[in-house]
Amino acid sequence: MMIVAAARELAGQGVCFVGVGLPNIAVNLAQRTVAPDIELVYEAGVFGARPARLPLSIGDPTIVTGAIAATSMFELFAFYLQGGLIDVGFLGAAQIDRFGNINTTVIGDYDAPATRLPGSGGACEIAINARQVFVIMRQSRRSFVERIDFRTSPGNLGGAAHAARIRREQGWLGSGPSVVVTDLGIYHFDEAGEMRLDSLHPGVTLHAVRATMAWEPKVAAPLPTTAAPTPEELRIVRVELDPAGTYTT
Repeated sequence: MMIVAAARELAGQGVCFVGVGLPNIAVNLAQRTVAPDIELVYEAGVFGARPARLPLSIGDPTIVTGAIAATSMFELFAFYLQGGLIDVGFLGAAQIDRFGNINTTVIGDYDAPATRLPGSGGACEIAINARQVFVIMRQSRRSFVERIDFRTSPGNLGGAAHAARIRREQGWLGSGPSVVVTDLGIYHFDEAGEMRLDSLHPGVTLHAVRATMAWEPKVAAPLPTTAAPTPEELRIVRVELDPAGTYTT
């Protein structure tokens, strides 16, 4: 459900910078369904990828299949991302707060962490310079926290007005996060830059959502139910993209 819901959010998008993990399968599903003309950009230096199979990582050779350009990482970041050519950056997260700030660096104190995570990679630059940022992640009290342990990638910082000023002063090109998709629902951001629950996945209750967040969420009224995956969406995920269940089990 989470993968399908995230893919649908990409309808109408043009150029998407793909992060590793769950964003990878969601964006590849979108390319096969709601966004057939979307151009996939991978950190390794590939623009306009049409992978023959789901890439295992950003270094998987299949990401150059049918690509418009294969460049160095420097050229990709300097001329495409920092050049303002990326419509959506699609990221994962270990922790997120109500303003969409992301942690993928450490859990606990930075100097003596309980868990050392993969770090930023290109996520910080994507969060700063992509026109929009989409996030896909599983939801729990460990991940939806009041205060992240380390700010790897800035979201709306302490609120929309503050974030807009910082982005303007620093010359950042992006407008910040716009969508967060979890295994429980779909969130967008309100005028204050705070996450708002806009859809519940089938079978999920508002009580279950509140039990997995460290803050009281803003909730759309009325609150719709996310449309269930279609047989074709499930076939693509289970047969074409992830037959081994790497992402879905």
